[in-house]
Amino acid sequence: MTAKNTQTTTLHINGYTHVLSIEPWISLLDILREHLQLTGTKKGCDHGQCGACTVLVNGKRILSCLALGVMKDGAQITTIEGISNGTELHPVQKAFIEHDAFQCGYCTPGQICSAIGMLNENKAETREEVQELMSGNLCRCGANKGIIDAVMAVKEGGYNE
Repeated sequence: MTAKNTQTTTLHINGYTHVLSIEPWISLLDILREHLQLTGTKKGCDHGQCGACTVLVNGKRILSCLALGVMKDGAQITTIEGISNGTELHPVQKAFIEHDAFQCGYCTPGQICSAIGMLNENKAETREEVQELMSGNLCRCGANKGIIDAVMAVKEGGYNE
């Protein structure tokens, strides 16, 4: 039974199916964090300006604070919690560690999801293009050089999936 102002929505998150009765105005970010306790995805500005809430939806990067949960009914969603393959880290995660691509770590989940999505897009060829395509994810601690180094290392085949 669903409450009067709710809608049944099915989300496939990190390999698990969740059937939720949610209000149509609830963001995907709030569903992840508050309803499903997937708190790896961070709430930064809550206005789509910082990228801390970046997740992958059907393999593409999106800002989950700007997406309504009901609009993603049936979608395949990957959060930072679903990036690794069991105990084996994703190549982007390995590269972030090796290249010291994080300081405080708050932006790191969004940065990693964005980097994976950007690599999936296969549009960036140069360091400058990677920097431009990652510019929607802000790092206030100054780890940008390490982030770009990590993405370039994966792009250049330094890490295997």
